[in-house]
Amino acid sequence: MAAGSLFDIKFKKKDSINISSSAITANAGKEMSDFEFDTLRSLIYDKSGIYFTDSKKYLLESRITRRINANNLDSFTAYINLIQSSPTRKELDALFEAITINETFFFRVPQQFEALENIIIPEIAGIKIKSGNPTLRIWSAASSSGEEAYTIAIILLERIRKNYPNINFQIIGTDINSAVLGSAEHGIYKEYAVRNVPESLLNKYFDKSENQYYLKEEVKKLVKFTKINLYDSNELRSIPPCDIIFCANVLIYFDIPSKQKVVSELYNILTKGGYLFVGYSESLHGVSKAFKLVHLPKAMAYQKE
Repeated sequence: MAAGSLFDIKFKKKDSINISSSAITANAGKEMSDFEFDTLRSLIYDKSGIYFTDSKKYLLESRITRRINANNLDSFTAYINLIQSSPTRKELDALFEAITINETFFFRVPQQFEALENIIIPEIAGIKIKSGNPTLRIWSAASSSGEEAYTIAIILLERIRKNYPNINFQIIGTDINSAVLGSAEHGIYKEYAVRNVPESLLNKYFDKSENQYYLKEEVKKLVKFTKINLYDSNELRSIPPCDIIFCANVLIYFDIPSKQKVVSELYNILTKGGYLFVGYSESLHGVSKAFKLVHLPKAMAYQKE
């Protein structure tokens, strides 16, 4: 590994996360019936493609309880009625936030970013230069509060753009949750989110005030955030062709038909020769045969041939 690489990062042991039972208050002791579970599971699946197996009934019960309490309702049936009767965009956002995990941080998967910097961008940029197409577009398809998209922006600023002055780099960050996208646009993070950022980059691209880190404008302006439901084909039409897509830790929420639908959409958006990164615990095995699996140093990606 070259000296001074962005990826000479020492990882700390992952902090444990404890969910306190005190988060479940008003509906403590009230169990979700099988009928309520099936109804809510179907509603969520229809709107997002996210599927809860029978074994995750308790998980869904605990997370829906938070929304019941927030809306001052008294039962799962009342919440079902709320969702079925033209729910507000705000409540759907809150529901999606409750049922998904938005934990992320800068330089979360350094092996993928190292491959992006050293192999994939040089390969695609070379093709772009030869073809006379100067735009290279990268999409963080489940960007949550922006750490992944902004990590890519920092890599571009620090190591890439100066080597390709004629390439127009564009980064798109999308998520199903409007609330986390709002946080992304503000670019304000706590120490947990930046714990793997090398100190030199932390000092260069962030301003610190008390216990918060404020991302500098030169990084923020490289990323355009927009709300997209990956299960909604109409919304996906607004995404222009992309050369590289990061879609990590999303497919785990879907059943096989939903995965196939989403991956097919990603394939159509990806340019020929482009690359798709998924999470380390995810695979396209049994989902799609359209991609070529590419083994990179310390990482894997799927390429559209």
